[in-house]
Amino acid sequence: MDFHENESFKLLVKALLAIEDEKECADFLEDIMTRKEMMDIAQRLLVAKKLSEQVVYNKIVDETGASTATISRVNRCYNYGTGGYAKILNKIKEETK
Repeated sequence: MDFHENESFKLLVKALLAIEDEKECADFLEDIMTRKEMMDIAQRLLVAKKLSEQVVYNKIVDETGASTATISRVNRCYNYGTGGYAKILNKIKEETK
């Protein structure tokens, strides 16, 4: 079975879509994840942002503290995944204009 069809994954997606503002989102994330998990995910998103800006690996390591393994994994997902990183980064960019 595809994990997207998993009942608990579907519930997570519905919960994320139900979030209405930054405070509600921050509260939910703090309840559902450990601080380490939140920081790991935040770091991956920052790495994806740096990769989208064509920043080189060694500079990303210096600026984010991410390992080259993490950068490589994010790069693989960013370039060959479902396009999720790029879609979200584009939405964020549009909102901050």
